[in-house]
Amino acid sequence: MNKLKTTFAGLKLKSPIIVSSSGLTNNPQRILNLEKAGAGAVVLKSLFEEQISLLMNQYSQYNEYPEALDYIRSYSETWTVNEYTKLIKETKELCTIPVIASIHCISNGSWTSYAQQIEQAGADALELNISILNTSRDAVDVEKAHIEIVRSVKSQVSIPVIVKIGTNHANLVSLVDKLAGCGADAVTLFNRFYQPDINIQKLSFTAGNVFSKPEDLSNTIRWTAIVSGVLPQVEISASTGVHDWEAAVKMLLAGAQTVQICSAIYEQGDGILYEIETCIEEWMNQHSFHNLEDFRGRLNYKNIANPAMFERTQFMKYFASRENA
Repeated sequence: MNKLKTTFAGLKLKSPIIVSSSGLTNNPQRILNLEKAGAGAVVLKSLFEEQISLLMNQYSQYNEYPEALDYIRSYSETWTVNEYTKLIKETKELCTIPVIASIHCISNGSWTSYAQQIEQAGADALELNISILNTSRDAVDVEKAHIEIVRSVKSQVSIPVIVKIGTNHANLVSLVDKLAGCGADAVTLFNRFYQPDINIQKLSFTAGNVFSKPEDLSNTIRWTAIVSGVLPQVEISASTGVHDWEAAVKMLLAGAQTVQICSAIYEQGDGILYEIETCIEEWMNQHSFHNLEDFRGRLNYKNIANPAMFERTQFMKYFASRENA
């Protein structure tokens, strides 16, 4: 599949299809199977500092012995990080595709500490899984937090840094522009937050559907097209809502450099990777496209005749015309 070769954040990929961070990417042998199925790269399951904190809660009975608690905290963190760097090393030994590590932290110092250890372990790149849900902070403060994280990590590592962000930002284009300005090599759109639900019988919160749906694609298309059109220098990995080859093509037409997939693999198996890539090539042949650059971004915000198609006002115009339908 030579037609599908591309680059992303300075990495060379045999395909633009990346397996996103999940339980699919937490085992070297499992990742090798994904490579054989056609994955262009993988993002390892995130190293969550929050998980270490939850582990610490199990030892809260030692709060009368601060020295013991400090030891347990240090041991737990060291063990978890060592297991993660072991995953990186073993995957690099087994696979040839780029291995992108992923971290999600809750304290400023951990971002740089983990990033340094991940680089030393041999990861090809690092995705910062920044998920700050703004419930009470000023939007400017949330934006500053993103920028500070990226700036601090970039000052400590030399591998490419990709920033995965959510949709909950007052000015997404401005944030992406500032992240690129402080050194981010690429962005991933979008982070998928934990999906809450309510059990009306037990009167309690519970987990909602963990998988994305094809209907989620529309929002990712919109912002991929807008960001790639306004900020052509920023490389985008489009994530959320990609369940088939047509969705992947749409993301590339909107301006994505790569496309991340996860839920479809859980639901359809590894074979969906080969199917997506084979169908993309067949579609390219039908349209006489020799490589991805022949059509990437052709339908982004800058290149379409009516950019208002991506604006919210179109929603009202659409339904206004269907009043009597």
